[in-house]
Amino acid sequence: MRQQDSQRVLSPMRSAPAGVANYCRSALQARFLLINKTAIGVTLMNKTLAYDFVVDSPLGHLGACIEDDHITRLDYLADTVALRPAVITPGKQLATELKRFFASSRHHFTLPVDMHGTDFQQRVWHALTLIPAGETLTYGALADKLGSGARAVGNACRKNPVSIVVPCHRVVGASGPGGYSGKTDGRELNRKIWLLNHEAALKIALRAPTSAVQQKTQRNLHV
Repeated sequence: MRQQDSQRVLSPMRSAPAGVANYCRSALQARFLLINKTAIGVTLMNKTLAYDFVVDSPLGHLGACIEDDHITRLDYLADTVALRPAVITPGKQLATELKRFFASSRHHFTLPVDMHGTDFQQRVWHALTLIPAGETLTYGALADKLGSGARAVGNACRKNPVSIVVPCHRVVGASGPGGYSGKTDGRELNRKIWLLNHEAALKIALRAPTSAVQQKTQRNLHV
């Protein structure tokens, strides 16, 4: 395999960062600035609500970037971000598929992804797509498959740019759900628990979940 072929998951390679939509770069910059609570960050965030679409979901608002009929990002957004309907055909397709997924966890996403990362990240992300809905792997088990370490696998999962479609939520800890989006509690973990429950994999990740845990998760998803 040529080196350039390893730079993306599930679809032919294009030139890397230069091919990524300008919006996605500015959105990430805006988010960084907003996290640091600068006035310009707020201004930039207001100007960069230009995801191809922003939809509501049981997990909060989701924003997607589409480039050349490929998904380049699917991000969890604050509920204050305005909803934006899909206009382009692949965006409409993904929005429809997200609705179908939230209605039935057995829905299989068909729109290809285009994710740029290191060779190792690409290997992890591709391995994630092979875990069926309703099943999980521990970080350690996936690391063994890839000849790596659990911590490295966890870091690659944390940097997954296409949430849900590339199911990093299906990788769990040895005795619990583990983390999600770099967090081990709060709204991020609640999203992971919701997804596992939706896919009937919660019992695997939590071993013996209680209704109280599930009720708390549901309450905290939109805080």
